Amino acid sequence: MESGLEVRHEGPVAHIVLSRPELRNAFNAELIGALQRAFDALAADGSVRAIVLSGAGKVFCGGADINWMRSSLDLSEDDNVEDARRLSRLLRTVNAVPKPVIGRVHGAALGGGAGLAAVCDVVVAATQTQFGFTETKLGILPAVISPFVMAKIGLSHARALCLTGERFDAGRAFDIGLVHEVVPEELLDDAVKRVAGEVLTASPSGVAATKALLAEVSQTRFDDTLEMTARAIARQRVSEEGQEGLRAFLERRKPTWTA
Repeated sequence: MESGLEVRHEGPVAHIVLSRPELRNAFNAELIGALQRAFDALAADGSVRAIVLSGAGKVFCGGADINWMRSSLDLSEDDNVEDARRLSRLLRTVNAVPKPVIGRVHGAALGGGAGLAAVCDVVVAATQTQFGFTETKLGILPAVISPFVMAKIGLSHARALCLTGERFDAGRAFDIGLVHEVVPEELLDDAVKRVAGEVLTASPSGVAATKALLAEVSQTRFDDTLEMTARAIARQRVSEEGQEGLRAFLERRKPTWTA
């Protein structure tokens, strides 16, 4: 454990746990740095097939640490820019890590905590969870999280929820695509384990390539995707795992992946 963060491994599944429960797992510079190092390390670890991101205690993440916010009052604009860049780099790292990131969300995910949920590939939330892009309530902006929030829920819902800063429940989060599954809190671990189990049956290289491809396609003109996608599937078909997956299917057996 370092700087309010716990990382543990259960076989090929890595668990990153925000561990500042007395502060609602709120962000500060130290936690952002610890998360950055953890995700960098897991991205490079070939034994890790999936990452579960969760929070200890009563909530997933309550947003920014009040003492961290208070310190920003004394920073220059340039210092505030660098402070924000660190969080942006972290979110971009989580968003692009070549392993599926499963968000185990409960209690509350507010401000930057909701942004952290937005960069997870799959989000499983407890029924009573409260979400909110609450920055405007504090006179600031959901600026750093906005690219990821808009990619996940679209401009219309982003305008409605970011401008008002209102809190909303897991049901609405599911309806707008921020959350993918809503379960009672006592079933949260079982649901996360099931999702991770599905990941482990898939090709590691296929999963990584698919995650990268979806990100690239989402930023590409439709007319330019023909060659990109054709080459992507061709590369995977001739790869070791592509060959193994097809042979296993034809031979009616489970594939043996390289990772």
